Amino acid sequence: MALSRQPDELIEQARQGSRTALARLLTMVERGGSESEAVASLSYLESPPYSVGLTGAPGAGKSTLTDRLITAARTGFPEIDGVAGLENDQVAVLAIDPSSPFTGGAILGDRIRMQEHATDPTIFIRSMATRGHLGGLSLAVPDAIRVLGAIGMPTVLVETVGVGQMEVEVASAADTTVVVMNPGWGDAMQANKAGLLEIADIFVINKADRPGVRETRRDLEQMLDLSNTDDWRPPIVETIAHDGTGLDEMWATIAQHRASLIARHELEARRARRLAEELRRVVAAQLADQVEKVAGGEAFNAQVEALVARRIDPYRAAKALI
Repeated sequence: MALSRQPDELIEQARQGSRTALARLLTMVERGGSESEAVASLSYLESPPYSVGLTGAPGAGKSTLTDRLITAARTGFPEIDGVAGLENDQVAVLAIDPSSPFTGGAILGDRIRMQEHATDPTIFIRSMATRGHLGGLSLAVPDAIRVLGAIGMPTVLVETVGVGQMEVEVASAADTTVVVMNPGWGDAMQANKAGLLEIADIFVINKADRPGVRETRRDLEQMLDLSNTDDWRPPIVETIAHDGTGLDEMWATIAQHRASLIARHELEARRARRLAEELRRVVAAQLADQVEKVAGGEAFNAQVEALVARRIDPYRAAKALI
């Protein structure tokens, strides 16, 4: 079957199992512009997948943890307290990599670590470049998640690039946000506790075979005692990613969070808030484009000349241009 260039046909081909069609759709999303808008006009009409974001400082072991979590995620979400489960016949991973300084593309470091899943037709792994975006997430990630949902992916794991200890933007793209840390953070956690507590649904202390686990757990518990007012108190799970210890417990905790969100009718409310934020970003981006068009040409230069000659102030000049 020849690969189409039309978004609607690509989506249908991807639903039928074409990974090449799916890759082309995500490339359209990353490029932006009219192609991305055409894809969004279709994907946003479909139900989104359940998304799990993993974030944390560089070196926390997020990539290895995500790799191990793929296997756990394939078991799906069980029914919990009357909340229906979800079969994960397929799992997608969006690995947000640093951008190459030469091409602007993803360096693919995370994807290299997930090679054991590369031949599994039920697993789809895509590296996406941050392209210098400071929040650690590509601007295209929310659209990419919707594309994955539109072609039938029930669950998406989003692993963010480690650019610092407050990658708060992951919370804007995920239903469940997992903050990964290592033993011995101590004072560093205190300095960043506001950001961590605001975005974390689950805390994972990875590399739990190292010294300092008890102190890290104690610090987290104290922070939660002081700050947590939500119906869901973020649990703390200990893992050793390189041998898989604690991964089943971690996935079970994610499943419990999903069930809690649904039971409290918070999942749809959370998604609505996320869509509102996405809309604000799109409006801001389009207005920025309008600014670039206005801030150029003869009319703009004339207002600059008037400012230089002290015949007008910047506010009157701006109103004249608008």
